[in-house]
Amino acid sequence: MLLSFFHPMDIPFNERGVSVTRNALSAAGQVFPLREIGGVRVVTVRKNRWLPIAISVIGVVGAIVGGLFGSPVGIVCGVMLIVVGWITWASQDVTHRLIVESGGSQREALSSVDLEFVERVAQTVRDALPTSPVA
Repeated sequence: MLLSFFHPMDIPFNERGVSVTRNALSAAGQVFPLREIGGVRVVTVRKNRWLPIAISVIGVVGAIVGGLFGSPVGIVCGVMLIVVGWITWASQDVTHRLIVESGGSQREALSSVDLEFVERVAQTVRDALPTSPVA
């Protein structure tokens, strides 16, 4: 059996296209050698509220101006923009990103709407990092 050649710690984490071995973190086509990782952190990115609000306000203004001038086209366009603003708000997700500190820079290694998953990856990487500082 081919699998019998691998030690159980060779792949302590392998889920959803992300793997952490005793040597590297591999996620989204990127490979981060553990010896070069200084630390990891999870960053939560909230919904963008300004874009949907701006679209909806423009829609309200357009609908009011269309109503004042008796323009059905202005009213319809305004209402459509209000709906687009609402859809923009409703379709956004709160995302969680795994930021890897490596070589004096920070890079995003993983992005997901599942906070528990990102936290598990971060903890696995922390557990796999060498205990001695990089020389």
